[in-house]
Amino acid sequence: MSMMKQTPFFKILIANRGEIALRIMRTARRLGYGVVAVYSDADRDALHVREADQAVRIGEALPAQSYLRIDAIIAAAKASGASAVHPGYGFLAENEDFASACRDAGLVFIGPSPEAIRAMGNKAGAKDIMQKAGVPCVPGYQGADQSDAVMQKEAKKIGFPVMIKAVAGGGGRGMRLVADAKAFPDALRSARSEAQGAFGDASVILERAIVNPRHIEVQVFGDRYGNAIHLGERDCSVQRRHQKLIEEAPSPAVTPRLRARMGQVAVDAVRSLRYEGAGTLEFLLDPSGEFYFMEMNTRLQVEHPVTEAVTGLDLVELQLRVASGEPLGLVQEDVRFSGHAIEVRLCSEDAGHDFMPQSGKMALWQMPEGLRVEHALQSGSEIPPFYDSMIAKVISHGTTRDEARGKLISGLEQLAAFGVTTNQGFLISCLRHPGFAKGEATTAFIGNHRGELLAPRQDAEWEAFLAALLLTLTDPFAPKWHSGRSLAATFPVPVRVELGDGVRDIEIVRDRDGSYQGVENELYRVEIHSVGNDTVRFSGNGLTESLKWSRGGDRLFFLYRGDTIAVRDLTLAAPVSAAVSGGDGKVRAAMNGRVVAVLVQPGDKVVAGQPVMTLEAMKMEHVHTAGVAGTVSAIDVTEGEQVTTGRIVVEIEAG
Repeated sequence: MSMMKQTPFFKILIANRGEIALRIMRTARRLGYGVVAVYSDADRDALHVREADQAVRIGEALPAQSYLRIDAIIAAAKASGASAVHPGYGFLAENEDFASACRDAGLVFIGPSPEAIRAMGNKAGAKDIMQKAGVPCVPGYQGADQSDAVMQKEAKKIGFPVMIKAVAGGGGRGMRLVADAKAFPDALRSARSEAQGAFGDASVILERAIVNPRHIEVQVFGDRYGNAIHLGERDCSVQRRHQKLIEEAPSPAVTPRLRARMGQVAVDAVRSLRYEGAGTLEFLLDPSGEFYFMEMNTRLQVEHPVTEAVTGLDLVELQLRVASGEPLGLVQEDVRFSGHAIEVRLCSEDAGHDFMPQSGKMALWQMPEGLRVEHALQSGSEIPPFYDSMIAKVISHGTTRDEARGKLISGLEQLAAFGVTTNQGFLISCLRHPGFAKGEATTAFIGNHRGELLAPRQDAEWEAFLAALLLTLTDPFAPKWHSGRSLAATFPVPVRVELGDGVRDIEIVRDRDGSYQGVENELYRVEIHSVGNDTVRFSGNGLTESLKWSRGGDRLFFLYRGDTIAVRDLTLAAPVSAAVSGGDGKVRAAMNGRVVAVLVQPGDKVVAGQPVMTLEAMKMEHVHTAGVAGTVSAIDVTEGEQVTTGRIVVEIEAG
């Protein structure tokens, strides 16, 4: 103990936001540390700000950039009296300049050294280091010459399909899978643009695309005394846009022998770097059982709760102890694994429309009991368009994988997130899919089964009837519902509802026995048992069940059998002729976001489907295309401008 090099601290500034800020606060407070939050203007009323002992504004006109201001965060730590900084994940978590600035300011950076971040933060350099250490790596190109001609030549040499990856980033940003040489130039431009916007570095590497691999990552920890361990693997194969959606531990594909091999490779790498703190080595596992190093994340991972669930360890606590100068206190033989854990990322996105990010107000937010849920929302919270689309993580743990999967499905079916479209139903579809249930999912899972996972609900007509009935029951200007028989004459009540992509006209009548039915479809007969402030209990189609609802004006949301159904009451609405498809020649923003590229100019001839503008929302680029062929008559936005959903961005004169 006399040889220990301690760096004690007593108050921690968390240089992040949302659920990870709250997660770090929870452990820090348990260990007796004070906590300080930072916030942008968009987060002034956020939960992580209200929960902290102190909070410091670092906000500017562009909220996403606020959390990247190293000078402002260092100044906030000094002003608050914090002596340590935890970067969370994302933003500055893997920024060597930030780690150096903390060290220069006399602050303890709760993470690895700037040198380790530099060594592993650049994908090209990391692959060189790993190859010299004997770690198997995906074949590819990571040279300094980034010219278009060289990149095209190297891609052909590697052979298509190839993967383009930003050297400085992660989370799927700046990453493109390219099937052939013809598509390569556009994919390269797009990847560079996204990488520059997300990480300030447009450099990329190329890798051979391994067909149908599993994405396996190994959690590691090291301390300043040369001790290093691994905490097993996580399977992160279920992804969309190269971003993880479902993670689990252990992997269904990893045997104890393979776990030992991968774990030893990871530990050897950590020791060679003299690495301190939490880190993750990411591998691709091919169908033959061979694995290849992709990258190392020098931070805590979003999916760390599944490792905590199967090991019983608090990874944030280990981070804090290592950063303060304590030894790990664990050797590999001390690590024990128990049961199975699965995490899903609940995201504000529309899975049915290419996972388009969504923003707006969360009218009702209720999380299931009995599961671990990491989030920073409550009813009435605003989901801004400036950050990642993940709004919560839901984690289950069971003795077996099937038990963990069943608990998670049940919990998601009870989760109420009304007001902003989420991927809740899509997650349930993934978990229920036979391929996932059997543990067979690879990174191609969503692509291969997209049609099944996004299949229209079989009982859409029944749900439309329920929607019309709920609008009738919850109409604030209609007579309040009461139970029992009625002697009053019954008249059909016309209701026009918009749900999904369609509008339906439905007539509902209340019979004298108190039940409700559809005029045109008498099979839909419902008996209402109770109508509460947010729940309705009823019997119909031979079943008695309940659903949760929330209404504001002409908008109604209800949770039914795990699906959140959004309804708009058009009964009294004036007819509209919105040409949202762009068929009128006007290209409209599909979401709130920032214009990163205008791809055409006034006078240009375009064809239907041609890209005309690129919008960035929630850290991802989204290309908008022409709805008709014709001539560009006007550009209504400028690059860098923030636009709202539905805003006209480009006008095209058909012909």
